[in-house]
Amino acid sequence: MRSRSLKVERLGRVEYGAALEIQKQTERAVLTNEQPDTLLLLEHPHTLTLGRRSAANGILASDELLRARGVTVFETNRGGKTTYHGLGQLVGYPIINLSPNREDVYRYVRDLEEVLMRTMNDFGIASFRIPGLTGVHTERGKVAAIGVHIARWITTHGFAFNVNTDLSYFDLIIACEGEPVTSMKELLGREVEMREVEDRIVERFAEVLEMEIIGEAMSPDAALPSDVREGFAFPATDY
Repeated sequence: MRSRSLKVERLGRVEYGAALEIQKQTERAVLTNEQPDTLLLLEHPHTLTLGRRSAANGILASDELLRARGVTVFETNRGGKTTYHGLGQLVGYPIINLSPNREDVYRYVRDLEEVLMRTMNDFGIASFRIPGLTGVHTERGKVAAIGVHIARWITTHGFAFNVNTDLSYFDLIIACEGEPVTSMKELLGREVEMREVEDRIVERFAEVLEMEIIGEAMSPDAALPSDVREGFAFPATDY
């Protein structure tokens, strides 16, 4: 029986730093029970983030090339190495309270992987886990990355799912542990409607996390004023 409520917010394209502020506001609201557990779905402009374990050579491109390709670089306080976020990639930030019945970080990460794997299966794509690693993998490479942060059992950050992602942007960095990356578009040989993927993600998330969807909010650029939506660094902590 699904006893927890889930609010879904589809935010459209959001600057990387602005998404941090939205997460912070949502985290406070969930912690104080002013807002139910919430799943934020969005897309970022081209962005590279440097985690605490990023090597000096994690970015392979010159500053000039990054500017030419419209890529912004953020230093973050998350764990992990260098990561790419960008157009055609569906990003999910679940802001949920794991207390009292799901206080298990390992289980939560496996649950996120399960959500993504079931979504892949809905599109006829086989995917799997690799022991010792996080994320979702296919025979042609990694299709989704996961990095989470949990404080007082409230989760922030989440997953980055390559749907129609231009994979050439991963050539600008040493991604993850150097493993190949892929996308749904590459695996299916066609573009995939982002809304359709979002719908499946929402359904599978509620299913795996045993939640009841109570409503959705659409707020592409209304969540924050323009002066707030720009200029924030985006910290995260990888699991």
